Amino acid sequence: MSIVKINALTVPAEQREVLERRFASRAGAVESSDGFEWFELLRPVEGTDQYLVYTRWRSEEDFQAWMEGPMKAAHQGGGGEGGVAGAERPKPAASASTVWSFEVVQQAAPKKA
Repeated sequence: MSIVKINALTVPAEQREVLERRFASRAGAVESSDGFEWFELLRPVEGTDQYLVYTRWRSEEDFQAWMEGPMKAAHQGGGGEGGVAGAERPKPAASASTVWSFEVVQQAAPKKA
């Protein structure tokens, strides 16, 4: 079965809009990756400053291939926004990040009427 990666991002209130805008502009960054199954950005509603980035993958190998390829390239980049070499990179919106890994052992979907 699939594996799930959840990245718990600590995001100060003044950076929430920045984080959401950056994720919205990533348009297709992961969707065409081999083995990718699902993505969700979860906004905290109450009691925490942690956003959850949920991704589901066919296998750990598929996730690692994405991390070493497209993900690594996106985060190293050729400079700042717009890819200008030597330009200052934007400050991260999150102040901390923790990745949790899970194997899917059971799942359910709505019954069809």
